[in-house]
Amino acid sequence: MGKGQVFPDESRQFKDAKTGATIRQITSHQSIHHHPFYYIPAFDDAMRWLFFISHRMGSPQIFAERCVTRELVQLTDRPDINEWSLHPSHDGRHVYFTTTTGGWRLDMQSLNEEQLIDFAGAEKAAGMVGAGMGTTSLSHDDNWWAIPVRRGKVAQLLVVDTATGNAHVACENESIGHPQFHPQDASLLRYGGPYDRRIWVTQRDGSDHRLVYQRDTAKKEWIVHECWRPHSREILTTNWPHGVMAIDIDSGSTRWIARFNAWHPMVDPAGRFMVTDTKNPDVGLQRFDIGDTLSTPELLCETRSSNEGEHWNTDHCPYDDGPIDVFAPQHTHPHPSIAPDGRRIVFTSDASGVAQLFLTALRA
Repeated sequence: MGKGQVFPDESRQFKDAKTGATIRQITSHQSIHHHPFYYIPAFDDAMRWLFFISHRMGSPQIFAERCVTRELVQLTDRPDINEWSLHPSHDGRHVYFTTTTGGWRLDMQSLNEEQLIDFAGAEKAAGMVGAGMGTTSLSHDDNWWAIPVRRGKVAQLLVVDTATGNAHVACENESIGHPQFHPQDASLLRYGGPYDRRIWVTQRDGSDHRLVYQRDTAKKEWIVHECWRPHSREILTTNWPHGVMAIDIDSGSTRWIARFNAWHPMVDPAGRFMVTDTKNPDVGLQRFDIGDTLSTPELLCETRSSNEGEHWNTDHCPYDDGPIDVFAPQHTHPHPSIAPDGRRIVFTSDASGVAQLFLTALRA
């Protein structure tokens, strides 16, 4: 059947061996599954749908779990999806994604696909990490869609008006990856630039485009995996492997939030706490508060995922030491994502030998 096919509930529940947390495995087909990148919502705001990628049809296709019945619905059937570009609309009416040639919007009711933008010679950055993943961002009001592309040696951040399809180039840089609209301000974006000049902000119209953190080159700081803190003007970022920092984009002031190997830390919708996976060593999913003093992490559950990527086994930025070959298939990374209700965590794990999707609840 393909597009529109409905699969029965595949889930099973079990207890985490260390914490006793109840975990629901959502998918079970012996093929790769993963949710969107950690800071991109996996649910619509009303939590009617849980969106993910499944390779069960032989190529990456967009699926969604109907949360009431736990049925799985295949939403796409095409060979050219950039699987990490998936972004559901906050109102649950659409799913946005890119292909090699353009940006598309799928209607959740009819499953019709509409091309909003033709890339006209632009392309996704190469590779499997950073800008090469091709992640996109939709503003909180669903009115604007940010898409990074490359034109030769120049990276551009395109912003598309979702009502008209009109697009403009907000900014250009040597590298642009992982854009994110501010959770409450549809006129403000952040993105990841080159590894040595990582955290940038820009207004949607391209004004006030600037680097907001100058890393300590003597320490070979590796600034990576950032996200906005909701209801603030702070960006939260990993200073790998030393901890999580907050950067005020107006004053430039910084402060430490936690000092441990937080890998992909994501913040809750209220901006009060974060949940992260860990690596070197893997000590499971950890929850920690955002406060005025350093927070002590608390184990939520183990993921036992393979966490591929040997270049993470370092105390400084490996790119400072010269070119490196990176092998880091992203579906092997847990990428914990916090649900809109702030009470549930979605993550991916290949502990069984193939990547599956999981859900666990935060303890009260």
